[in-house]
Amino acid sequence: MGAMSVRTQSSEPPDSPGAIHRAGFACFVGRPNAGKSTLTNALVGQKVAITANQPQTTRHTVRGIVHRPDAQLILVDTPGLHKPRTLLGERLNDVVRTTWAEVDVIGFCLPANEKLGPGDRFIAKELASIKKTPKIAIVTKTDLVEGKALAEQLIAIDQLGKELGFEWAEIVPVSAVADKQVDLLADLLVPLLPEGPALYPEGDLTDEPEQVMVAELIREAALEGVRDELPHSIAVVVEEMLPREDRPADRPLLDIHAFVYIERPSQKGIIIGPKGKRLKEVGIKSRKQIEALLGTPVFLDLHVKVAKDWQRDPRQLRKLGF
Repeated sequence: MGAMSVRTQSSEPPDSPGAIHRAGFACFVGRPNAGKSTLTNALVGQKVAITANQPQTTRHTVRGIVHRPDAQLILVDTPGLHKPRTLLGERLNDVVRTTWAEVDVIGFCLPANEKLGPGDRFIAKELASIKKTPKIAIVTKTDLVEGKALAEQLIAIDQLGKELGFEWAEIVPVSAVADKQVDLLADLLVPLLPEGPALYPEGDLTDEPEQVMVAELIREAALEGVRDELPHSIAVVVEEMLPREDRPADRPLLDIHAFVYIERPSQKGIIIGPKGKRLKEVGIKSRKQIEALLGTPVFLDLHVKVAKDWQRDPRQLRKLGF
């Protein structure tokens, strides 16, 4: 099996005070549902990237920020790389490649409970072409498999690198759900970052404009239950977020006006539901999450609009922020 190093938790003492500080960018890649967003949330310790059992729902570069005494790790969440079928698809793939070339380290997420497939090979091939950036293989969802299956997966991943002519900087099994080895993963990512001061203030967990994060939460709630019927044809734009005037300081209220855009009139009924029931549920669900995110009570005003074939129309794409 050669010199493959798989890391498990060790009990080495932490660095002494006055040690070097590092700061830099990492991005997690992997096929849809490989556990990228869940891992981001586990590392940052708060829900930042949206999680959904649905390909390509993270459309924006959501960055989670891990603050540590010795380092600051900024997680860039690229959209999924896939064989493009539309203009949006091509644009997303370009974004992915540029992001990969610009980050300090790439974490390739591979679920422990699924054999390596063509999708994984497609991504690994792309990774092989990016020579300079160190790559860590992260075996996710280890809580779902027995030891023997995990060992086989680790060997298969090691082989995949060798076949494509590159060496993994590390191969790390983790379970974000069971919180196993998540800290170790951060310990292994940090030394691959350049030396330097923190790039973001201590309190920041993400540098996404709040409006974009709010739009993502609404979009996630809107996709709940209709994924099969409208997988990507939902875009959400937050038109404005304004504090309600004439409110006492101890009882603020934030007014949020947002539009849910769909591609065809026939989809309107699906989103709104019988007697507006679905849209109301979307509003209630996303409002709770927005309030948790922003820490303030919210009045959410949601409307559904048709933007014909927005995924294929460059002008619409620009307007909707892609």
